[in-house]
Amino acid sequence: MAEKRDYYEVLGVDRGADDSAIKSAYRKLAKKYHPDVNPGDKEAEKKFKEATEAYSVLSDPQKRQQYDQFGHAAFEQGGGGAGGYGGFGGFGGFGGADMGDIFGDIFGDLFGGGGTRRRASNSPMKGANVHASVRITFEEAVFGCEKELELTLKDTCEKCHGTGAKPGTSPETCPKCHGSGQVVYTQQSMFGTIQNVQTCPDCQGTGKIIKEKCPDCRGTGFIANRKKIQVSIPAGIDNGQSIRIREKGEPGTNGGPRGDLMVEVIVARHPIFQRQDMNIFSTAPITYAQAALGGEVRISTVDGDVMYDVKPGTQTDTKVRLKGKGVPSLRNKSIRGDHYVTLVVQVPTKLNEEAKEALRRFDEACGNAPSGSHPSGTEKKKKFGEKLKDIFEG
Repeated sequence: MAEKRDYYEVLGVDRGADDSAIKSAYRKLAKKYHPDVNPGDKEAEKKFKEATEAYSVLSDPQKRQQYDQFGHAAFEQGGGGAGGYGGFGGFGGFGGADMGDIFGDIFGDLFGGGGTRRRASNSPMKGANVHASVRITFEEAVFGCEKELELTLKDTCEKCHGTGAKPGTSPETCPKCHGSGQVVYTQQSMFGTIQNVQTCPDCQGTGKIIKEKCPDCRGTGFIANRKKIQVSIPAGIDNGQSIRIREKGEPGTNGGPRGDLMVEVIVARHPIFQRQDMNIFSTAPITYAQAALGGEVRISTVDGDVMYDVKPGTQTDTKVRLKGKGVPSLRNKSIRGDHYVTLVVQVPTKLNEEAKEALRRFDEACGNAPSGSHPSGTEKKKKFGEKLKDIFEG
């Protein structure tokens, strides 16, 4: 016969563990290896029995004292050992320990019995949330806006005032659950008496039976109506975020409050701007002359066009920052992100002969002339400016 493992080892606690630690350890093992959770698993059943045997001893102060002093020998020869436990066929061999109470305490939340308390199904309950969506433009997301939604929502039936019963009648207490909305099923098992609480099938948890239904709402207590809801879109909202409008959802039951309206915001794409958090990104084209000579260029922003002073010699893909031209913070409208602009030098695709000749002269002015005489440095600078003016303005 295999030697029994130490009870403290079985539960995974040390010898100085208090009652709470022992109970907690057993709870975890019992839930893990319970036969109802592991149907047909003999190894799990064996571990469950082993843990239960250990708990029945260590949870009893007198038995624990005997075990600490004599070990497993304290329960041998009719003292509650293997023979005393009756092969786990019943709980009488646990030295008089009421294992029904133990299981009611440990598995109350697992089986719905014991000390677990459930809220009655006919208690006041908040109504369900309603989900909707609204489409807005990029600029509306940045600066905020007002939108109107038209939705079908339920309201309390005016004829029966939400009772669901025909006027002149009233709902009756459900005879099956006696108005509680729940029924308790009790069954015997090898682990003792187990109670299972379920929603009453006759009244569906309302605790009431309606014999004569209201002709308007057909016994539901609610009438669906088309409603217009104003939605305030805050500045800085992003695509996919939702706005909660309190108590604009479905009506509650048994006097509970209405649910909420959850409006998801869908932001349309912008042809120029892209957003990342509070910052906006875009590109702006500039000419050769603007890139080489510098000067003001017009850049589009969500606030309108602004003039930006480009430095002489600006290269393509240069990034510039327009501070405070981004998206406002949802939490603080006075804080805004930035607008980052990538300057792209445009290359002409169609040139007439005059333009081509001008570009050749421009190339020569830049010091790329063929072999021959070369102008002095001062003359180069002078001709360079003159030729640029001829090329881009002439």
